[in-house]
Amino acid sequence: MEITAEIVKKLRDATGAGMMDCKKALVQAEGDFAKAEKILKEMGLAAVAKRAGRATNNGRTFTLVQDGKAVILEMACETDFVARNTDFVALGEELCKDVVANGYTTIVPEMEAKVQELITKIKENMSLKRFELTDVAENQFVSQYVHGEGSLAVLVKFESDKSEAFAQDSVKEFAFDCALHVAAFSPRFLDSSEADEAYMKEQTEIFTNQTLALGKPEKVVAGIVQGKLNKHFSEVCFLQQPFVKDDSQSVEKVLAALSKEVGAKLSITGFTYYRVGVEE
Repeated sequence: MEITAEIVKKLRDATGAGMMDCKKALVQAEGDFAKAEKILKEMGLAAVAKRAGRATNNGRTFTLVQDGKAVILEMACETDFVARNTDFVALGEELCKDVVANGYTTIVPEMEAKVQELITKIKENMSLKRFELTDVAENQFVSQYVHGEGSLAVLVKFESDKSEAFAQDSVKEFAFDCALHVAAFSPRFLDSSEADEAYMKEQTEIFTNQTLALGKPEKVVAGIVQGKLNKHFSEVCFLQQPFVKDDSQSVEKVLAALSKEVGAKLSITGFTYYRVGVEE
């Protein structure tokens, strides 16, 4: 009997087991649905379905920079106890390696199958919540930081006209400090140019209404609003924020000084920030 994708999905819906396990069971059962379901139950995989509805409010974040790729990934689970489980941690690290090795950009059945297998073993609901993969060219460098037991993680991407600059200790230290900075201040944008029209309009309206409420003359309102916008973006934009290691200077000013010091044009081209249970 032909094992169709439809019957595999039907078995998965009925048991909660992974797609690959369902297919194996159906092959073993020669297409007999009831027999395949029994096989999964005997394997303990069907019990996963009973846990599927449980809330996964805990979890852990992971990062990996390897072979010209960088990945940041979040795994979700029910309890902080499992978030510290060595098998759970090992799976997160393994999935990061899978993403880098295969260039995955979306969650694939092979990844889900590994999660389902661990659910069966640990007997707690969990999921691969999200991940992002980025290429790292020869003239680029990605710093990484994972806080504590994985409650949050950061990647920061740099670029230079001289790739050898990334071998210098001062550059490496600054790159790591930038990852710490993002972890500490969770900026919304890299710089104000990333803010879309809707966001700009909303902030402008807020500051305009605040200024008018103070009874300021209309002729000075625009200037005051622009000043408020500038201050706002210095608070929410990574490059304009006061640097975590020297709040007398912005990140971009420290970056400019470092570029001059090492004789290379350095730039920060992006960052990614993951906090467990929070999608911003």
